[in-house]
Amino acid sequence: MKSTVTGFNFENTYLELNTNMYSITNLKNNYVSNIKIFNDRLAKELDLKLEYLKSEEGIKILSGCFNNDIKSGFSQVYSGHQFGHFTNLGDGRALMLGEHITNMGNRFDIQLKGSGTTPYSRRGDGKATLSSMLREYLISEAMYYLNIPTSRSLAVLKTNEKVGREVMHDGAILVRIAKSHIRVGTFEFSYSNNNTSELKKIADYTINRHYPEITTEENKYYKFLLKVIDNQASLIAKWQSV
Repeated sequence: MKSTVTGFNFENTYLELNTNMYSITNLKNNYVSNIKIFNDRLAKELDLKLEYLKSEEGIKILSGCFNNDIKSGFSQVYSGHQFGHFTNLGDGRALMLGEHITNMGNRFDIQLKGSGTTPYSRRGDGKATLSSMLREYLISEAMYYLNIPTSRSLAVLKTNEKVGREVMHDGAILVRIAKSHIRVGTFEFSYSNNNTSELKKIADYTINRHYPEITTEENKYYKFLLKVIDNQASLIAKWQSV
């Protein structure tokens, strides 16, 4: 879906995977939000329409509110050890607006963090506080300019809602940008469900999306594993350096 109004050019290839890998989530918020910080430089790099996204209708999209341009998004499922034991997890407070294709053909996930409950929220409210989203914005952008691979931050929007944590906080939504949200836990989910064909499909999809140079090579899955190990080791070293 390409929109000349917003600049979004969505092609959601992740939805071509098995439907148990994600859940479609309708945009249902009814916030009156305002922009606390907006990353103009990143928006231009992504070929987005700044003026529209900063308008009342654009803010509705970035707040996960019902609007005429984007009706729904999707949340991803994965597995891991987050609660001290292996279990199925998922995007409990994140909603993918879509996979945006830039004019140069680069693909980026546009994700709303803190936009509300999803099928994976468990007992959580799916919300986020303004202070934590501003902190993530600042730290993610600092890491990027320190040459540490990371998600990027397009905007933080303050909602007209209070979010209860240890005390009541102003609510907020972070618009997060990443080359994808495929995780080690994405593979763990397929493996834990004894679905080897789906596991192979996830591997092929990830290779095509992130390492297309090895798609036709022999032992491509082994080479994929080596690339993941190398990239994670490099990333952790950069984390440790700061």
